[in-house]
Parts: sequence; structure tokens; C-alpha cells
Amino acid sequence: MYTRQILLKYFIIWCLFSLFLLKCILPPPAEASFTIEDEKKLGKEFYEKLQKGEFLLQNEQVNDYITLLGKRVLAFSEKAPFDFRFSIIRSSAINAFATPGGYVYVNQGLINLVENEAELAGVLAHEIGHVNGRHIAETIDRSTKLNISTLAAIIAGAFLGGGGDLTAAVASFSVATATSLSLKYSREQEEAADRAGLSYLVAAGYDGRAMLDFLKIMRRYEYYSNTIPSYFLTHPGTDERIHYIDALLQTTYKGCGANHILGNLKRVQVILLLSAKVPDAGLSYFRKELNGHPEDPDLLYGLAVSEDRLGMTPAALGHFQKALRLSPDDPDILRDLGIALFKIGQFDDAAQHLRRATKLRENDVDANLHFGKTLEALGDLSGALHLYKKMEAKRPDDPEIFYRLAMAYGKTGQTGDSHYYFGRYFKKKGKADSALFHLKAALNDFSTDHPKRIEIKKEIDSLPH
Repeated sequence: MYTRQILLKYFIIWCLFSLFLLKCILPPPAEASFTIEDEKKLGKEFYEKLQKGEFLLQNEQVNDYITLLGKRVLAFSEKAPFDFRFSIIRSSAINAFATPGGYVYVNQGLINLVENEAELAGVLAHEIGHVNGRHIAETIDRSTKLNISTLAAIIAGAFLGGGGDLTAAVASFSVATATSLSLKYSREQEEAADRAGLSYLVAAGYDGRAMLDFLKIMRRYEYYSNTIPSYFLTHPGTDERIHYIDALLQTTYKGCGANHILGNLKRVQVILLLSAKVPDAGLSYFRKELNGHPEDPDLLYGLAVSEDRLGMTPAALGHFQKALRLSPDDPDILRDLGIALFKIGQFDDAAQHLRRATKLRENDVDANLHFGKTLEALGDLSGALHLYKKMEAKRPDDPEIFYRLAMAYGKTGQTGDSHYYFGRYFKKKGKADSALFHLKAALNDFSTDHPKRIEIKKEIDSLPH
């Protein structure tokens, strides 16, 4: 009996000691780590903050391009369990970065700096490498647990900071609490992202040397501009990266791939340049570039749009026509030439070009809206209404479409529908009193058993009281 008690005592001591050892050896419980779901929440909050602050470019054509390019590279990666999203930040700073949850951002300035599609694909591949490696999550995981809003503010400071045109973006995040958390990538993480990114890039069919070429462009940019691009701040150790990538190219990726696969990068760069709010700056740029490339339709298009915005209509029409002769089925040139002709009252010619533009690119809202306005001017109200209704199905919350529908219905004498769309237009513009006036007028124009009254009442009930 006594022996059994001694054995039980030693057994209990052994169990306690074993538990102590396990606590020391095993990692913290899973709930203490920064999980996949945490990454998704953090990435979503950061994205929504940028979107709400209107820091993301809203050009559908350019966004489609960067998404298509990103998805091409992504298809050749060991994709992390995220729904990836590729976005463009409205900033001239030279930068690109990724946040947890599969959100990849590229600044306009960087897109305009690359010399070919493969270089831009290489930047996206590197960022995808960071996301798949969960590098920010690794850093957060090793730090004190912080809430999602604080982490979003820290990311804003790390990737958007440094002053310039994104100061307001950083300020829009809640102020982060004092913390020693640093989101600067380690050399090991940079090498891992380069190694993964280079493999994705080559597998996607691009020339692996493009990744090296872009880093060399960045170095030249730093030397000649006497400034440090943001890219160097968020992606440290550029010299080491150049040597590391060069070694991989010499030993592992010796084959040559393509510099362009999707095409259209030049047009994307022109559209980004035209999105700047200083049209005369675009004018001087395109004039200078055309001196060396007088037959380039992209540059001619950019010059024509710049001239049109500055009221230089005869010169703009001449350059539009020359660009169109060089590229006769270009929907951008056809659309903007048609819009220029509409503005000076040449409705028949405008309709001809806009009709072709909408056939080549059915979902181009600007082309369809201006084609509709041209048809209105020519007296074809039914044709205009057909176009506006088609656009409403594509863009159900676009106030400009509501306005055009209201005007067209008014001209056809359909006052109930006209009031209804004016009500929706003013509601989107935040003018509740005007919206209520028109919606009540619409309600009075329809009979008590008309199905439209249900929609109108819903719109009235949803107005702020």
C-alpha cells in the first residue's frame, strides 16, 4: 500500500513536469495567432478606407487591365486562400505594395514608369509573393495583439506615408496607438518574394529579366531625380535584390520570355497621364514625345484629348483624324472624336463615330451616354431611351444615367417617368428635398394600380427623414 502511494506521488510529479515542458516547447494556442480570417478582415478594412476616401482610381478600362495582368500572374502561383484584388492608387509616387488578405496596390506613378508589360507583371508577381508568403502576418504574429483598425492605420503609415499626394490618405485612418511594430520587410522576406515572384513571372510567359530591369530603372530614377522613391522605402535592400535576382537569372531562369502578352500598356499609360488635372502638362508631354514618334496613335490620341480639353478644337480634330487613320478600329479614338464633334454641333458625324465605338466596346458608358445625347439632338428619342435603359442595367446607381433618362422621358411627354428619374438623381446627389418633390410628383402621375407606384414608394421611404 505504502509503495503504491509513493509510485502515485512520483507519477503525479512526472505528469506536472511533463505539462510544464510541453508548455515551454509547444507554440502558443491557435487563437493567439494572426489567422487567415484576421488577414481578410484587415485587408478589407484597409481597402474600404481607401475606397471611401476616393484614393483608388475608378477608370474601368485601366482597372480591368491591371486586374487581367494580375490574374495572369496569379494563375501561375501557389495561390494563398484569398480572393485577390488588384487596385490602382491615384498617386504620382513610385510605389507598389500588398496588404494581408490578397489586396495588391500599384500607384499610377509606377505604372507610368515601367517600360514594358513584363516589368509591371514582375512588380505584381513580387507583391503576390509577399501575400502568398503571408509576410505581414508573420510580423504581426510576433507582436503584441492589436485590433484591426490599429493595424490598418499602421499599414497606412508604412505604405502610404512620407508626405506628398497621399498625406490625406494616411490621415483618413484612425491614429495608431504607440507601438514598436515595424512592417519593414526583412531581407529574408524580400528574397522569398523575389524568388517566388520570379518563378510566377517566368511561368506566366514573361521574360524574367524584366524584374531586374525594373529595379535598375528605379536606381536610375533615384540618381537622376535626387529623391528616394517610395518603392525603396517599402522594399528595402535594392542592391541586394539586384544581385540576388541576377544570380537566379544566371543559374535558374536562362530562357527568354515575352515583354508583352496582353498588349495595350501604352494606351493605359496615356489614359493615366490624361487623368491628371493639368491638361497643359499633358499637352507639352505628348508634343515632345511625338517629335520622335510622329506616327504613334497612342501619343496622337493623348495629344488630341489634351487639345480638346483646352479648347483647341481644330487642332484636336486633326490629331484625332490622323490617329484614326493609323488605328481605324480603336474604340477610344472613335469615342473621344465623336464627343468632340458632338460638342461643336456636328451631330451626324458624331453619331457615326459613336455608333462604331459602342459596337466595338458595348459597355463603354461614356460612349453610350454621348451616343444617346447625340441621338436626342438628332430627334431620335426612342433610340436614346433604349441606350440609357441599357446603361441603367449595367450601372444601376449612376446618377448621370438617371439624369439622362429623366431628360429623355421629359422630352417624350412621359412626365411620371421623368419625375421618377429626377427623384433618383437628386437622391444620389444627397438633395433629399428635391428628390422628395419629384418622387411625390411621379406618384401622382401614375394610377393607383400601376406597378411603378411600389418602386416610387420604396424610394420615398428610403429618403432620410
